[in-house]
Amino acid sequence: MNLRAVFLSIAVFLLAMPGAAQTPLIADLSEHQIQITTGFVGTEVLLFGTVEANSNVVVVVRGPEEETTVWRKGRYAGVWINDRRVVFERVPSFYAVRSSAPLDEIASEVTRMRHGMGAQFLRLRSLDDDVGEADLAKFRAALIRNKERQGLFAAGATDISFLGGQLFRTRLHFPANVPTGFYDVEVFMLQDGRVTHAQTTPLIVRKAGLGADVFFFAYNYSALYGIIAVLLAVAAGALAAFVFRKG
Repeated sequence: MNLRAVFLSIAVFLLAMPGAAQTPLIADLSEHQIQITTGFVGTEVLLFGTVEANSNVVVVVRGPEEETTVWRKGRYAGVWINDRRVVFERVPSFYAVRSSAPLDEIASEVTRMRHGMGAQFLRLRSLDDDVGEADLAKFRAALIRNKERQGLFAAGATDISFLGGQLFRTRLHFPANVPTGFYDVEVFMLQDGRVTHAQTTPLIVRKAGLGADVFFFAYNYSALYGIIAVLLAVAAGALAAFVFRKG
């Protein structure tokens, strides 16, 4: 069945449900789990829903948080080396923003700051106390550039489309290097520059197949995994020596 027809059917069904008129915002994902298998090259997930008429929609996707180190290079004796680092805590491993119109046109700066709508509004806290505000701002900008270069930060896309004024949809792209873990997909309905309703939908990204089994075994039984790896390497070397000696 055509994906557009599926979306419209679901949306119409939701609107027809008892009590739907009292629910200003309804949103869901076409799938709630992404499985990373061998040869995974990235994927897209459809997000769809309904809002009140004359509303705007903003979607913010956040991956599991992590510590991230940003290095600054310095030139010494004609050689570029890492000479300064700043460690940031609680950095989203993945971050994406989608909106139905440019953010600065549909959301006030206070709203964007409160809900993290835009990479510049992420609360990127440093673990280093001896970094000045000017340098810290440069390191924050470098962190965002690095994440964007890796395809893990994507902000500013205005590709949420409306069908009939109340039904909306957008595609969320997840690259091949998307981190595993639990994701939050936040959907905001905005009117007059402020958020009137919000909904959070979970999404899980996990490894699957043989690669996942090997990762699980290596992570949970690291000592045994190391012993097996050494034994396999010794066996491979002995087999190669035997084959060449026979030749």
